Parts: sequence; C-alpha cells; structure tokens
Amino acid sequence: MSTTVRITIGDTAIDAVCRDTPTARAVVEACPFTAEANVWGEEVFFSAPIDAGDEADQKQVVEPGEIAYWVQGGAIAIGFGPTPASTGDEIRLVAPTNIWADAVGDVRALKAAKAGDPVRVEAV
Repeated sequence: MSTTVRITIGDTAIDAVCRDTPTARAVVEACPFTAEANVWGEEVFFSAPIDAGDEADQKQVVEPGEIAYWVQGGAIAIGFGPTPASTGDEIRLVAPTNIWADAVGDVRALKAAKAGDPVRVEAV
C-alpha cells in the first residue's frame, strides 16, 4: 500500500505514507474525516471513525514519525517527544498501538498544536 494521507492539525500539516496493514486500509477508507485535537505531553491524538482490532506487532514506545492508532481509545496518536508515561527521552504512548503510517516530514512541527485545534485527515 503506497497511499499517502495528509493530517492537518491547526495550521500544521504532515504527510504520512501508509503501511500495508488493516488499520491503514481502514483509515484510508474513512478519509476524509475531521476531529478535534487533544494533547498529552508531546503527543497529539484525536478520534478516528474506524473499526480496527489489535495487530500482532503493536508498540507502546514509538519512533518519531510513526503514526499510531490506539484501538481501545479509538484514536490516532502522533508522538513527537516525551509524554507523561515516558522514561527519559522515549516516546511512550498510553498503551500499545497499531503503527499504520510513517510521516514524511518532521513531526516535531506538531509542537505548535493545541487542544481543541481542528483536525482533518485526507488521502492525497
């Protein structure tokens, strides 16, 4: 799967290349959709109208640029630095997540995001 999605949060847009996973396919099928941003430390997350189950290779500690889906919370999560759950400089999300895409640019640009910012996810 080589689909690219654009995630716009407030005034910041990042493109991400989808991995070949059931979660990625579900996100692309749901596009376009909108949500409202939440911020947790150096992580932005938002609701996604998809139905995806736990994948075998879930991760809780992610690398910058890995775009995650938190199944239990029904939310896409983008970590770009330490969260309240992190030890040291790691990017630790609240729970294990499905990694479904990889950002093309630097996700640290999302540091400008604020809770309540509008979110738009679209296939490009």
